[in-house]
Formats: sequence, C-alpha cells, structure tokens
Amino acid sequence: MGNRSVIRAAVPRPCTLVVCRGCCCGNSRKHPGTDHAWQLDRLRAGAAEGGFQVRTTDCLGPCDQANVIVVRPSTTGRRAGGRAVWVGFALDDDSTDDLLNWAQAGGPGVAEPPATLALQFIRPPREARSRARR
Repeated sequence: MGNRSVIRAAVPRPCTLVVCRGCCCGNSRKHPGTDHAWQLDRLRAGAAEGGFQVRTTDCLGPCDQANVIVVRPSTTGRRAGGRAVWVGFALDDDSTDDLLNWAQAGGPGVAEPPATLALQFIRPPREARSRARR
C-alpha cells in the first residue's frame, strides 16, 4: 500500500509567548536586577493555568531591547486579524503581569493588550519582517 499522507483538520493553537533566551535576554550580567529564571517559571506556571503556551528560543535579534518576548496569536486570534506582537524591555514584575493577563485573555486578535504593555511594543528585526511577508 505505499506511503500515504493523511490530511487532518488543523489543530487550533493557543496564544504563545516566545521568550528570547539568547545572548542578552535572560542574561543576569546584562540585567542584574531581573530574576530571569523566576520570570520564565512564572510565565510557564501562568501558561499551565491559563490555556496558552510558552516557548523559549535563541536570540530574536533586538538585543538592545532585551528581554524580548513575542506574543503569537492563537488560531482564533489570527483568524480575527491578530498578528505576532514583539514586546521589548520585559524585565519587571509589571511587564510579566501584563503579559500573563493578555495571554490569558486570548492575546492578539482576541483581547486588547494592557495599555502599559503596548508602550513596550517594538518593531521586529528586518529579517523577521521579510520572513512574515513571504
């Protein structure tokens, strides 16, 4: 019977926080006043309770704006027009709280971001913008 592909319905994806942990983000030498491990633990605990996901990745690029976290929309959010949002300078408890609250509320396309978090939105690096247009 050969190799057959089975096409399945797409599984709905939840809102996802992609947390940079590259060269500068998560670096206690660069940002000694931030407990980076605790922040990641807190985001993961919120995800376990709040129905969203947390992933870590290597360097996302805008190192001068560390810590960088990308908030990716859920399937529902994307269908409603939501797109990935880049957040810079996510170094304190207030930023972490805002990220948790927004992700739990549904994230881009589903819920409005907290006003204080919106002040931390940054432009993605050029290569990320060009990949998104493909």
